[in-house]
Amino acid sequence: MGENHGDYYDLAQRIEDAFAEIDSDIVSNMSEENEAYIALYDEAKQIKASYPIIGDAMDGSGALSLTADEHKALVQHISLTQQMEDIERQAIYFRGHTDCFAYLKKIGVI
Repeated sequence: MGENHGDYYDLAQRIEDAFAEIDSDIVSNMSEENEAYIALYDEAKQIKASYPIIGDAMDGSGALSLTADEHKALVQHISLTQQMEDIERQAIYFRGHTDCFAYLKKIGVI
């Protein structure tokens, strides 16, 4: 029935060890290929450039006072960032399924 199934644990550790690189590759690919992700990124970047206080707020140090427009921009920036993270999580989820299928096929389970 294929390779030793005990290798699964070695694979799990290897994936855990390489997760930061896998995640980076996924985000990098989306930044180049996923039109929805690119649009969200560009809009978030534009808002942050228009309202430098957003960077200060995201850094989390010191007191801030926001105008109504800055507050609205900050909320919009956070919303865009959350939408980007949702796309990233979905890509990681599907990447996991793809990798699992390939592994199970390699060891002869499917």
